[in-house]
Amino acid sequence: MKIFKQLFNFYINSSIHVGLSCYALVQMTQHMFHISSDEPIANFVFFGTIVGYNFVKYDALARAKKLKMRKELKSIAVFSFLALLLVGFYFFRLQRITQIVAIVFLSITLLYTLPFFPNKRNARNWAGVKIYIVALCWVGVTLALPILNANVSITLDFYLKCIQRFILIFVLVLIFEIIDLANDDPHLQTVPQQIGVKRTKILGLLLLLPFYFLELLKSNFDANQLIVNFILVILIAAFLLFANEKRSKYYTYFWVESVPIVWWLMVLVLNKY
Repeated sequence: MKIFKQLFNFYINSSIHVGLSCYALVQMTQHMFHISSDEPIANFVFFGTIVGYNFVKYDALARAKKLKMRKELKSIAVFSFLALLLVGFYFFRLQRITQIVAIVFLSITLLYTLPFFPNKRNARNWAGVKIYIVALCWVGVTLALPILNANVSITLDFYLKCIQRFILIFVLVLIFEIIDLANDDPHLQTVPQQIGVKRTKILGLLLLLPFYFLELLKSNFDANQLIVNFILVILIAAFLLFANEKRSKYYTYFWVESVPIVWWLMVLVLNKY
């Protein structure tokens, strides 16, 4: 049991789980736009997410608190380096335009983590903008990159999906902000800090309405997707309603981050029948 717990913690702490969430969203994009299997972009996003998230999480802590390299942190560092090598491998298998846009999002990640200007905080600590940066990056990486790499024409459906994906990530991040309310620096001005937990939950529930009904505006309307999205909305609403500061880290770092994976799996199952 102890070994299982250590493996599970490594799975969470090394960002493999969040990497799978991004991978699932790339697969959802390919499904929605009828893109044939494009593993280079999916794998690039998977390993890139692992490297990016580990850099954001552990670089700031290492510089601020000079963390000692415990056994797990050493394992995560080695794993992240191997993932970085694979990011490089898949990067050179992408279309040139995809590479350029990927570098743009890499720059945003660096800006999010590192203080580029003297005596200034990094973007992660800019008051009130963290949630928008995170949602924008997820939309770009899991939606824009696969579309660009597959040379899919930019139509109204693309913009609808961008809005829909942004809302999805925004609401999921709201759950994180509710859970982290007690530990977040007041200067961050997260949504719960500005309007309170109750209003944050109401905001999240209201945002799920346009997320669901935007599906009706697609040119290639899919009734099955409405069924899947309805289940997804109920699931997210439940996570949002039951979120509070006393929840363990697994509530968000495993269960909430599983939402995109569950979404993808539901589509796979429904398509088989």
